[in-house]
Amino acid sequence: MRRASVLNAAIVEFARSGYAGTSTEAIAARAGISQPYLFRLFGTKKELFIATYSMVASRIEEAFAAVTREMEGEEAMIAMGMAYLELLQDPDLLQVQLHGFVAAAADPDIASACQDTFRRLWRLVDAATHAEPAVMREFFAQGMLCNVLAAIDLRSVEEPWAQSFFDEEEAKQEAVAAWGGTRPVGATPQTRTGSA
Repeated sequence: MRRASVLNAAIVEFARSGYAGTSTEAIAARAGISQPYLFRLFGTKKELFIATYSMVASRIEEAFAAVTREMEGEEAMIAMGMAYLELLQDPDLLQVQLHGFVAAAADPDIASACQDTFRRLWRLVDAATHAEPAVMREFFAQGMLCNVLAAIDLRSVEEPWAQSFFDEEEAKQEAVAAWGGTRPVGATPQTRTGSA
């Protein structure tokens, strides 16, 4: 229980300042524990960051698994894409993901954790959709585009070039609703469906 509360505190702090910029003191203070106790729980700051990143990844996996219990193929892929867009409404989840990718470039242990996330998500998506490799690449690529567009808040830029990123998704959602897709989306979409 204490571990989970520390991880929840770490999500907030790492989301704000990233791996390098976040102090374990700030995480301990947010969690209401001492810094020495934090290190007894996690060993090192890196281990804490990897556990935090993994917790965020688990939330994505759980969301994907929940929406695809009775779906397969394209319907499952659309449902996972919509679930991912909903998850991106949590800015902390988005920021921890992005900080993980940045930290991975300089640290092989963090890179390995990020690779493991992609491996698990790929297996989950593959099991639900049995999609061809090109379709899988497109799905994950669109997820990364979602991350970037959400991070820079491109939806708020009311210029044609910026809004052109969203037109195709709106058309796709209308088409899904027209042929009876199970998850018509009432909220304004962020971008095309996909996953990190």
